Amino acid sequence: MRKWHEKVTGKTAILIAAIMAISATGCGRWDVDRAQDGSAVQGTASIGSTDAEMPPEASDSATDAAALPATAHGDAGTDGGSTESTGSGEDREIDGEEDIAKNDGAVEAEAACAITDFGLRLLQLGMEEAAASTSGNAAFQPQSSLPKSVHDENLSDRNVLLSPLSVLQALAMTAGGARGETLRQMEEAFGISVSELSSYLADYRRTLPAEDEYKLSMANGIWLADESFTVEADFLERNEELFECTVHRVDFDDSTRQEINAWVKDNTDGMIEEILDEIPEDAVMYLVNALAFDARWQERYREDQVRERDFTMADGSSQKVQMMYSEESLYLEDAHAQGLMKYYADGKYAFAALLPEEGMTLEEYAATLTGERLREILRNPVSAQVSAAIPRFRSEYGADMRDMLREMGMSQAFDGNADFSGIGSSPEGNLFISRVLHKTYMAVDENGTRAGAATAVEMRAEGAMEDIKVVHLDRPFLYLIIDCRESLPIFMGTVEAVSAP
Repeated sequence: MRKWHEKVTGKTAILIAAIMAISATGCGRWDVDRAQDGSAVQGTASIGSTDAEMPPEASDSATDAAALPATAHGDAGTDGGSTESTGSGEDREIDGEEDIAKNDGAVEAEAACAITDFGLRLLQLGMEEAAASTSGNAAFQPQSSLPKSVHDENLSDRNVLLSPLSVLQALAMTAGGARGETLRQMEEAFGISVSELSSYLADYRRTLPAEDEYKLSMANGIWLADESFTVEADFLERNEELFECTVHRVDFDDSTRQEINAWVKDNTDGMIEEILDEIPEDAVMYLVNALAFDARWQERYREDQVRERDFTMADGSSQKVQMMYSEESLYLEDAHAQGLMKYYADGKYAFAALLPEEGMTLEEYAATLTGERLREILRNPVSAQVSAAIPRFRSEYGADMRDMLREMGMSQAFDGNADFSGIGSSPEGNLFISRVLHKTYMAVDENGTRAGAATAVEMRAEGAMEDIKVVHLDRPFLYLIIDCRESLPIFMGTVEAVSAP
């Protein structure tokens, strides 16, 4: 890999940032033997600044690599890519008791790999859609009649932020009622059987942390049209037992839309204010997940560690942003990228970032990754001195996942041939998924990170439808929130332009 001694220029490059949970079997592990025999990389990296040198004041927040939290030294666990769907799906029911019994260590590793790969594929498709929708955005010209603030905002529309954990939780609830070819396609898209995925998600939810300095919370709800829809009791019981779903039988009108939006706002700590813009007349069910993450840095930034610097956007133009300087101790490396990790309180979660080599676009680098490779990078940081500068930023995103999920292979779920007979029936016609609405929010600042996500699956009933390492996070980047006990991505996102928190 090319050594990065030079200062960052205006060239567009890529970066990956990840927020990760560190635990005994997770991606916070670094090679202790390698560190002890002196073969670990020693160097500095600066993230976010156009200056290669970090302000000396930032060194006060350094963390000695030898003093890493104990949770960073666990076993690597079983790693691998997405798995083949198990079973043909022909009239197969999903049994909750079997789900829980099968959740051993091997299944946990398979599920984490599958979720990582699913999230990465979804992100790649989301990036393609965002790039296509803003393909007319050219570099900012000083003589342009368009204000630069508007130009920058247009570029920020290319920022993508997804929560694969939230999307899969909502889809897993739905897939519990899928049968035949519909179930087979959904499992192929997930990369794992619905039984194993549901079992994993159920166990994962039961162990979510809620401490003073960090928390990750998740809630699930189902809304049913009271008179126009007959639901299978087994379907509701499964979701209530596995996912602690609350079930709401109501008349579908605008008050129901407001009720669902209020529920989402409450369960994302106000970060997602609205998930539904309307309730179509033929809608009969909503399966909704809401997720909230909030963590303080292990070492918070002082006022003198935050200063204005340039961020070079995807089109080569620059914007002024607030960069946060610190010194970290874990270094990440890939064939075409290098990066770092920064801990949140107690070392259970961390922010991780990868900056690809110059000359690659964000889409090009993302295309080189697989879920397995991404997990490998995140699970194998090296002890090193890392001079970091991370931009303060905020990202908001919303999309209908329908076309992306079709592209991933689960097309039948969205048309009149869908088989959701395990959910229930309606006199209006066959059940199918009409929309998969997804919204996310994230803010990174001096104190820590807040992030929220919500996913709503809308069901309708009708007819068919090396040396010194310099890593500057001052160019477009990709970031994640990951639970590293499982190397599990909770959020995945990209930044083409920075929006201040």
